[in-house]
Amino acid sequence: MAKRIGGRTRALERPPAVRAWAALGGKKEGEGPLRRGFDRLSEDSYFGEGSWEKAETRMLRDCFALACAKAGLSPQALDCVLTGDLLNQCVSSAFAVKDSGVPHWGLYGACSTMAESLALGALLLDGGAAARVCALTGSHFCTAERQYRFPLEYGGQRTPTSQWTVTGAGAVILDAAGSGLRLTQVTPGRIVDAGVADATHMGGAMAPAAFDTLSAHFADTGRSPADYDAIFTGDLGALGHDILEDLFRRQGTELGVRYMDCGVLIYDAAAQDVGAGGSGCGCSAAVLCAQILPGMEKGIWDRVLFAATGALMSPTSAQQGESIPGVCHAIVLERGD
Repeated sequence: MAKRIGGRTRALERPPAVRAWAALGGKKEGEGPLRRGFDRLSEDSYFGEGSWEKAETRMLRDCFALACAKAGLSPQALDCVLTGDLLNQCVSSAFAVKDSGVPHWGLYGACSTMAESLALGALLLDGGAAARVCALTGSHFCTAERQYRFPLEYGGQRTPTSQWTVTGAGAVILDAAGSGLRLTQVTPGRIVDAGVADATHMGGAMAPAAFDTLSAHFADTGRSPADYDAIFTGDLGALGHDILEDLFRRQGTELGVRYMDCGVLIYDAAAQDVGAGGSGCGCSAAVLCAQILPGMEKGIWDRVLFAATGALMSPTSAQQGESIPGVCHAIVLERGD
């Protein structure tokens, strides 16, 4: 059973192994710096389907199937799948697994969903409630624009603080009986509302939540940023990245060069016109599965702190002028047994 450390962190007594993972992306993601890390990229934003929403479902379904194949498992060998996306009622991910026959947990943590699903899956495994689970998360630029902002045909201008929703998906299979790369600790996030109401400034809305969770993690564990080979947030973008660094600096802590943000990593901001960087459920999921996990497998990093952030807004709350609360869930990934 998980052991509570400090106020919020849980150390897993039987840390599950990361058995397999898969990353899918779209055309723009294939033009970015992480293109070689994706298992599959599509030149067609419709992924061969008749609508963008069906395309998002197809991308998630294919990502799930590919992760299972890489693990050498049928979907029915899983005890459950934990999924999420950005669309109302999380229909894209639910539709993606509806024919799999696997017990399904639908989650909504906005862009924090990949870390949330992995954290909850790891706790299920550590507690003996499951033996194998899959965490599956994704987003699609066109579906998110249609739901949260303006139809693409509108041609509205984007502000410099805005971020580009990633067309991408990530799937990770955790196994209670595996070895090697493991998920060892979980620090769940609290909802933090900094009063930011600008829906085009996600980094500013989410950075305080990242500061809250990471500060709690360091206090609970007695570790500092120097105890990690790399620290990844997602998806604060360039501005949110700098805000988080400044918040820690005011506390007397330097995150240093080991700190990176998934929203900054996934695109070439100078060449791809993405504003402050990437965002969306698929951003941190794709970076995790296209860069972080492969990098750990190669021995580039031995201990990684992965802290995905989410803006807990809806189209209705944004239209009514409500502020945008943020949340950040953190997990620790380590090589070796």
